[in-house]
Amino acid sequence: MKIEQKIFFLSVLTGLSLIPAGGFTQNRLTNQRLFDTIPFLPDHYTEKLGMFKKEPIVTNRIIFVGNSITEMARWDKLVGDSTIINRGIGGDITFGLLRRLDDITSRQPSKLFLLIGINDIGKDIPDAVIAENVRKIIERIQRESSQTKIYLESILPVNPDLQGFPQHYDKSPHIVTTNQLLQGVARDTGVEFIDSYSLFNDGSGRLKKEYALDGLHINLAGYAYWVRYLRDKGYL
Repeated sequence: MKIEQKIFFLSVLTGLSLIPAGGFTQNRLTNQRLFDTIPFLPDHYTEKLGMFKKEPIVTNRIIFVGNSITEMARWDKLVGDSTIINRGIGGDITFGLLRRLDDITSRQPSKLFLLIGINDIGKDIPDAVIAENVRKIIERIQRESSQTKIYLESILPVNPDLQGFPQHYDKSPHIVTTNQLLQGVARDTGVEFIDSYSLFNDGSGRLKKEYALDGLHINLAGYAYWVRYLRDKGYL
């Protein structure tokens, strides 16, 4: 199964399978953790970290951070800036990002675009836990790389009507609720909040088909549309 997941991910970056939280029973108390904190595709996560460690430490660059939606983009080509650094890892969750922040802060980015959370939702990690982890991520970056301008992007909508959609991601109400919490985190931490959800919302709470690679990821036209928006708003 792991081999099949890896092949599917490398071809489309959509092969996401739920990793059950081993050892939990129905009798555990509600104040105990009832979810696992391992990213989807853990082998890919480890491989990417190994690749990142081999790269020279270059400071004062723009970094895009997140999961497969970030990893799949050629931000350097889209933006026209060969110095942009892509720190997306397919299948990553907020817990995984918290564990790899040294790689981010050591590079002292000039700007950082943060998009994370949809995989947490796919794992049934509570909305409030996702938001609190994002708060921790932002606050640590602010402590260790104080000159970095942070842009927190809302989680994109999904579209379960499209082919290739992982059904355990069909939790649109959680996306809306988590985004509301993330907006509060942005306000509390003093970072810029980018409403990427509304940008890709077709009006019914679903990912616009013209920008969808599948029900979860966006296509090249979607990335170009996204970059134009970031430029128009003065974020890039």
